[in-house]
Amino acid sequence: MSSSILNLSEITEALNNLPGWTARDKSIERVFQFKDFAGAMEFVNRIAAAAEAANHHPDILINYNRVTLTLTSHDAGGVTQRDIRMAGKINQVVG
Repeated sequence: MSSSILNLSEITEALNNLPGWTARDKSIERVFQFKDFAGAMEFVNRIAAAAEAANHHPDILINYNRVTLTLTSHDAGGVTQRDIRMAGKINQVVG
């Protein structure tokens, strides 16, 4: 299901309500850091469950205790409201 791509102004406005997220080219991104690898993996598993429930999956990069989540709507070719909603759900998981 394709959605309209948001322009930079719309993305910036949406990110004002999403602490930690930044605009990156045709995506939004947030980096999380944990005490150790086990903490990072526990977090990734919680994110995976939320992503499955929303049927919208981030790209996940794990570097030991750092996890980078990147959201984009590949079918639309950029950031859409689906990505903004998923970033909000991820922020809720983080607490």
